[in-house]
Amino acid sequence: MTNFTEDSYFILDAYFDAGPTKYLFFLLLLSLYSLIICANVLLIVVICVNRSLHEPMYMFLCSLFVNELYGSTGLFPLLLLQILSDVHTVSAPLCFLQIFCVYSYGSVEFYNLAIMSYDRYLAICCPLQYNTRMTSNTVSVLIAVSWIYALLLVAVTVSLSSPLQLCGNIINKVYCDNYAIVKLACSDTTLNNIYGLISTAFTIFVPLTLIFFTYMRILKVCFSGSKQTRQKAVSTCTPHLASLLNFSFGACFEVLQSRFNMNTALQNALAAQFLVVPPLVNPIIYGMNLQQIRSRMLQRFTHRTGIFRKN
Repeated sequence: MTNFTEDSYFILDAYFDAGPTKYLFFLLLLSLYSLIICANVLLIVVICVNRSLHEPMYMFLCSLFVNELYGSTGLFPLLLLQILSDVHTVSAPLCFLQIFCVYSYGSVEFYNLAIMSYDRYLAICCPLQYNTRMTSNTVSVLIAVSWIYALLLVAVTVSLSSPLQLCGNIINKVYCDNYAIVKLACSDTTLNNIYGLISTAFTIFVPLTLIFFTYMRILKVCFSGSKQTRQKAVSTCTPHLASLLNFSFGACFEVLQSRFNMNTALQNALAAQFLVVPPLVNPIIYGMNLQQIRSRMLQRFTHRTGIFRKN
């Protein structure tokens, strides 16, 4: 039995010897990470500098884009380092730090999507009450609570796992995973498993239940409302649904992969999908589908190109 200290380490066993092609993988992933940073930062800046976009929906989007940066940064730097390395080890403190980042990213993402669905529900189903119920203070509280609650929830998860006595140090993934570490434990993990089920319920099932409820109400209004109401619902809800389905698929596959020991290269790649695809796709989905963001981006681009032409 081993109590892990600062000098201890874990082995990420899902990596394979790619030979010289590892440099190609490194360049591809570095380009992908750079694209994620540029796309999300661009939309954050566009929303922040344009006062006309300081509305609840865009504030929630800004929180979503910040979380995409946070989650991808929790994965890519270590991933890039491991690809170039011949020894795929990570120190115990760094491993638990990555677990904290990855898990809190997932929690904040689900809470953000749930809050955004509630915002769309108010805008479509209760338009006359929207401005009084979704005030700037309400927006700030909802965003703050979603982040603080997620961070505290995951902090407890990590604090329960880090003192465990372990009988091994091999993790069959490309990144550190809390459940994989719990399965290595020689000591009693009953508390970890119970809390894991509770936190999973509050992280996944509670937000999804809220999203399901709000969309049932939205659909009811759409079927009984005017053509204009249906068009508004489609234009504002389509990006949100695409983002929800994209992230939920990756997150659910990651949970299944961890629980049922699916450790092929393809399965490990799909398990990391929720950390790679949403941060890349969400800025494209919202940037292309929401007219106000698209028009503001075009205005700033044409304004800058006009300045360059004058010079």
